[in-house]
Amino acid sequence: MNRCFRFLPFLVIIFFAAQLPAQDTFSIIAVDPETGEVGSAGASCVDASAFGGVILLNDIIPGRGGVNAQATVCLPVHINLVNAIARMAEGFAPADIIEWLVENDACNSGTQANRQYGIADFDEDGQPRTAAYTGASTLSYASHITGPNYSIQGNILLGPQILDSMEARFLAAEGPLAKKLMAALQGANVPGADTRCMAQGTSSRSAFLRVAKPDDEPGNFWLELNVVLTPMGVEPIDSLQALFDEWYGGINADSEKQKDSAVKVFPNPASSTLHIVLSPSVKLPAVVSFYNSKGSELRKTDLFNSTAQIELPEAWSNEVLFLKISDGQGRVVYSEKLLVLPHD
Repeated sequence: MNRCFRFLPFLVIIFFAAQLPAQDTFSIIAVDPETGEVGSAGASCVDASAFGGVILLNDIIPGRGGVNAQATVCLPVHINLVNAIARMAEGFAPADIIEWLVENDACNSGTQANRQYGIADFDEDGQPRTAAYTGASTLSYASHITGPNYSIQGNILLGPQILDSMEARFLAAEGPLAKKLMAALQGANVPGADTRCMAQGTSSRSAFLRVAKPDDEPGNFWLELNVVLTPMGVEPIDSLQALFDEWYGGINADSEKQKDSAVKVFPNPASSTLHIVLSPSVKLPAVVSFYNSKGSELRKTDLFNSTAQIELPEAWSNEVLFLKISDGQGRVVYSEKLLVLPHD
């Protein structure tokens, strides 16, 4: 597989360290040598909503690899993750990155014994490599499993069966990397997978899934689904599955987004106004629906004309929403992620 590795620029950041103990409990990082995709998924019972949810444990260099850094971490700057990605950008192999992190732990909350890492990447020939680390003081049950192209890790778990189930689901799932990652996360969808959520009958409270294609820009990935925080008793992996099903229904068998040429939606990103143009082939009245990151419908608007102008509430600013357009017969003719910018 031909690939041009593009390394991320890094800024020198002045930061303060805040402890968020046992930040994550189960996650997977994986690469697909056939497509060059890099993906990650994870969940936790901790309330990390102030930091955007448990997605904060992961970062990806498109076309190269990714890192999950969890257990005790420093926030608002996850310095060990920043350093791990920097080493990956410099060309370090996964095992070498972990060795460097253990020797150069930069978080003053805990020590290297409180950390957990999972790393997957491609070498210069496009072959997958993986490595993982579970510190001796990580809260039990804690361990990791690595395969040729994936690493699965967790702490504060119900037991080893959580990691085993995630691996089995990942390996058994057919289809693109995104589908395999979603299946892996469903392997941990049992009450108390993160034992802190046992009393409320869920596996966790926050969950995410992201996949980067080789040509994606850093931080702007092909797929990013993020359930920041669910109410007590609501299963975030089920919420994530609903978002995934909606997204997956909008792509074709080659895992490329379907964009019906009969529909134009612009601009994207959008601020206060969104324009929709339908060709005569779209049977009216059509319906445009907006969903938030939890899969909840925010608004549904009937489209009686071939052109429409939708005003976006300022409350939606800085949110990634899902937009779906159905024709007069209820068929989905367009679906897309929509980034809403602050109003001018």
